[in-house]
Amino acid sequence: MARPRGFDENEVLEAASAAFWSKGYEATSTRDLVQSTGLSQPSLYNAFGDKRGLYLRAMEHYLDHSVRERISRLESTLSPEQGVTMFFHEIIDRSIADPQKRGCMLVNSALEISSDDEAFRQTVATELTVIREFFLRGVSAVLGRKKSATVSADEAATNLLAVLIGIRVLVRVLPERAVLVAAIAPALQLLGLPPLPDPDPAV
Repeated sequence: MARPRGFDENEVLEAASAAFWSKGYEATSTRDLVQSTGLSQPSLYNAFGDKRGLYLRAMEHYLDHSVRERISRLESTLSPEQGVTMFFHEIIDRSIADPQKRGCMLVNSALEISSDDEAFRQTVATELTVIREFFLRGVSAVLGRKKSATVSADEAATNLLAVLIGIRVLVRVLPERAVLVAAIAPALQLLGLPPLPDPDPAV
């Protein structure tokens, strides 16, 4: 019979994802992972494989508790077009509130991918496609009500994905609400999406 693990996997993945998110894959050392998770290197690698294996599991944990959760929640509670606007609104609030200004672990990973790591490139591309499809559902609801549109829903969704990636990078070096709003608001307006709400005073 296999021996039960002596740690909470979710807690370990939360700690590992925080370490990778802050420093990136390459710059995060085994010592960093040991310090952040409280587990020894043998325990980490016995449970998750090598560093790459732990990183992929940590990424899954991050996505489950951020992007995927947000999309699921917004689509179940708001109209498609309102969901897109609130997606950006929440990202602004959370980005400004992050004292480390880490941006997005997924986007950071996209910037760090080496040219010969096709498998990881595909992993990141798949997740970005999930976000693009969420945008597509939102803009399709708006553009479908217009008699004529200057762009297709596919083009609009791709444009919103580009805006998202841009602000996720921008927040790491210029974390100012006015700058982020100025980057997002025109795209929403041109596509006929609801405007960004006023900032949450608690943020």
